[in-house]
Order: sequence, then structure tokens, then C-alpha cells
Amino acid sequence: MVLVIAGDRSGVGKTTVALALNAALTARGQRVQTFKVGPDYIDPLFHTALSGRPCRNLDAVLTSADYIRACVGYYSQGMEAVLIEGVMGLFDGRGGSQEGSTAQVAQLLDAPILLVLDVQKQAASAAALVYGFCHYDPSLKIAGIVFNRVASDRHRQMLEAALAPLGVPILGVLYRDQALALPSRHLGLVPPHESQEFQRLGDRLAHLGQTCFDWERLTPLLAPGVTSSIAPFAVSPLPSVTIGIAQDAAFHFYYADMLDLLQALGATLVPVSPLRDPHLPTGLNGLILGGGFPEVFAPELAANQAFLESLRQALQGGLAVYAECGGLMYLSQGLQTLEGNNYSFVGHLPTVAYMGQKLTLGYRQATALQTTVCMQAGDTVQGHEFHYSCLSVPPPTPLWQLNGQPEGWGNPRLHASYLHLHWGGQPQWAIRFLQQAAKVG
Repeated sequence: MVLVIAGDRSGVGKTTVALALNAALTARGQRVQTFKVGPDYIDPLFHTALSGRPCRNLDAVLTSADYIRACVGYYSQGMEAVLIEGVMGLFDGRGGSQEGSTAQVAQLLDAPILLVLDVQKQAASAAALVYGFCHYDPSLKIAGIVFNRVASDRHRQMLEAALAPLGVPILGVLYRDQALALPSRHLGLVPPHESQEFQRLGDRLAHLGQTCFDWERLTPLLAPGVTSSIAPFAVSPLPSVTIGIAQDAAFHFYYADMLDLLQALGATLVPVSPLRDPHLPTGLNGLILGGGFPEVFAPELAANQAFLESLRQALQGGLAVYAECGGLMYLSQGLQTLEGNNYSFVGHLPTVAYMGQKLTLGYRQATALQTTVCMQAGDTVQGHEFHYSCLSVPPPTPLWQLNGQPEGWGNPRLHASYLHLHWGGQPQWAIRFLQQAAKVG
């Protein structure tokens, strides 16, 4: 059994509740495994920082139902508590459907749901909302409710009286506390490694978790239940290669399964910092440039000329490179900010990234038109876009069409696209990348 933390909509406090539970359990010395529904990279960083274990994404669109079950079963081994933070509202999925929703994941795992409600502007009406969520899909198990942003003890008593006839347990009550508001910016929460206050925030979350929940009734819902010793991907090691992974404040958007898969295939992973390293490490067979915030750190990235030059030389020498979103931007000629400031980057791609006000967001299905360092022409993928930047010049021979527009660069040594991919359910991409990396460029 695992516990799914869901909300009636976005912004009700799912992340605060999930982090408070994680922090409280970890402070007690318990082994906690966390998961996040959907493609989000940032919330998992907070869970990982608190529990000390990689938080893993459960996305039925980017992977599959079988992969989700296998992932939860495998990584729950030896854990004392397993938490799954949901996405958006409980039933909200791809394109208005329930595909990829928190409800779908809860059904796949037959998991109980802790429903979080923001009650700051309601009292008796909360009962109608709870009744609707409990009866909309009777196959789901609403195990209890958490009231968030409760105004006072009197407000709490009104909520408790309204819910009493329904018989749904109230397992947590969080009062309004602006001090617990997590700082955010254009793509979501500010990652914990950028926050000087994260340790104190973690302590406050732990105290919140210890004092605001009914642990006697909550604890039985957290046990991992049935686990599995079978990894979600079955692969055999390849001849060893060394792969650089861009990991710093500018580049850190990776699904944990991707890194696990590369290591399971025998790759040696070397952290690389385009922000801090004086040059690209020697001896690399390949480089992965994940997403992140190159727009936030553009001055520092542009100033590290020695690293940029070493990467240019490596690319000219045929280094195998996989770049997603922020990594794609970094390979371009440079970046123009909203304020009109220009910063030079690697210059490997004949285009400039510029920041805009419009968010490009959503799941995408695409078919590769080019053979790249990780896939063959004709391969169809499910991916996810999430960015405010655009490119000044489209690729003359695009990797694929996204939203009817040419997008991405690809050749047998390169894959560069805005599209985020989850390699966990597609081990052949990692296999091809490592095989290509092993070849001399």
C-alpha cells in the first residue's frame, strides 16, 4: 500500500502537505520513498533533498501502466513509508481526460488517497466538495481529508461539523501560515539548492508534519505493502563508456530513472558544471545537457569562456551529445533575455534562443524525421514541453514537427530538442546513445 496525496485542483497545497509528511517521517529516522505524478522536475528536487532518496516520476503518458507498477514496487523495497504526490486536480489529465492523472495512478496501484482542500473561503460547502469527489468515481479510495489554510479554531469546528455526516476521516488540519510559502518563479518553485533558507524550511515542514496530522490513522496508510526485486527495466551491461551529466544550478532537470538506466547499462557518469568547471572533463565519450534555468544564469554561463571553448572543440571532434530544452538553448548561438540583454553560448546550432512571455506547455507525440544519437528515424515518442523561450531560426532539416512546426536538431552524434523524454520506459534510447558514444566521432 502507498499513499497518494491529491488535491481538488492545482494550488491547494498538495506539495506543502506531501513535503511536511516527508520531512516529519524523515526526521523520525524512517526510510521514505517518494514519487511524483506527472512530468514535473522541480517538486521531486524538494522530496529528494528531504528524504535523501531520488524522488521518481510516475507518468502514464511518458511511460506506461506496467512501468509505473514496476517502478513503485521496485523502489519501495526496504522502505517504511511511501508517498506519492499528485498533479493538478485528482481527475485532471492529458487534454481534459484522465490519462496521466493522479486518479489513474491511484487506480493502477490500488492506493488510498489523501485529498487536500484549500478551505480558506468556505465552510459547509467543503462537505459538498468532498461528497462529490468520493462519489464521482467510487472505485477510488478516498482515505481521508486534509484541510489547508484553515483560518481559526472556530473555522475548524465548522468544517468538522460539516464533514461529520459523510464519515470521511479528517487526517490533517493546516492553519494559514505565510511563512511556509515556497518561493517560485516562471517555471515553478525555486529549487532547494538555490535557497539559503532550505534547511530552516525543512525544519518548519517537519514540525508542521509532526503536529498537524492524525498519525494514528495515517501511519497504516503509509506502509509500502507488496514490493518487487525486479527492476522496472531489464538490461544487460554494455562495454563501459564515460558520460558527462551537466549538473549545477543551470542544468539539473533529469528523471532519476534515466541516470539509473545509464548506470545499469555500465556507463560511468561524471558530473559536469558549465557554470563552474574551467573546461569539459577529458575522457568523456558523451555528454547529456538536461533542462534547467540557463536563462537565469546566462551571464555566468556566457562568462565561462574556457568551458564554452572546450565544449566547442569536443563537438567538432564528434562528441556524442543529448540536449533537452535548456541544453538545446545552451548549444545555440546565445540567449536574448526579456530585458533585451544578449549572451553568447556554445554556438553549435545556427539559432538564437530568446525569452518570451508565452508558456509552451503540454504533452506531445512526435515521429523522428532524422536518425539521432539516441533514436532512429521513424521512431514515435511521447514527450513533454515546458518552456518560455523560442528559437530565432528553425532547423532546416528538423528532428520532428511539434505543434505543426519544425523543431529539433538531430544526427548520429547529436539529439537536441525542446521535448523532454522519459528514458525509463524506453531503454533502447539509452542503449543507442551509449553505443554511439562508444564510437569515435
